[in-house]
Amino acid sequence: MSAGRGGEFASASRIRDAAISRFAREGFGAGLRAIATDAGVAAGLIVHHFGSKDGLRRACDEQVLAVMREQKAKTLTDGTGTTLLAQLAGVEQYAPIVRYLLRSMQAGGRLAATLIEHMIIDAEEYLSAGEAAGVIKPSRDRAARARYLAFQATGSMVLWFTLHGSDAAPDQFAALFRRYIDDLASPALELFTEGLLVDRSMLDEYLMYVPDPPAAPAADSAAP
Repeated sequence: MSAGRGGEFASASRIRDAAISRFAREGFGAGLRAIATDAGVAAGLIVHHFGSKDGLRRACDEQVLAVMREQKAKTLTDGTGTTLLAQLAGVEQYAPIVRYLLRSMQAGGRLAATLIEHMIIDAEEYLSAGEAAGVIKPSRDRAARARYLAFQATGSMVLWFTLHGSDAAPDQFAALFRRYIDDLASPALELFTEGLLVDRSMLDEYLMYVPDPPAAPAADSAAP
């Protein structure tokens, strides 16, 4: 890569990261001039790199998804608690990403819907990777499970932060995110690792009720 192209890539990344932080703090009404000031560039450079504010937001979405995908994949293919504990120890560093995601879900609209759909696609991929690694149980319907988990995770997060201060000052949000993790990590891990119901009778009755139940995954088919 030439020095010129390398410089352009660096400025585009700087603008994108500044936009994630600004959108996370103020919402998507934040102006391009403010973002340009944060990034230390001329406002026209944003249009040069991204074409429009929607183009900039799509680039921000891609970066947020990339960070989430990488961290989820690490946790769900590691097979031990080491990666999870390391992530929990530095959870505050992800606060801008989380707040950006919250802003997107609260704003709604086409871009938010697209972001969720990409999250679901990513979830199916890293859950499948977890299955291949022997860390996650197979599913009757991988796509449906991924969709449910994506909705459950984002929905609970939006509700928790709405109730506990989604408008917290930037210097307070990282601590708020730590509190969210502390509140939910233990019950979530218990539910995911130990389950909730004492037997599968409710599932069996439901599968008898629906007209075209999904086939059992290989692990279930082999069970006595």
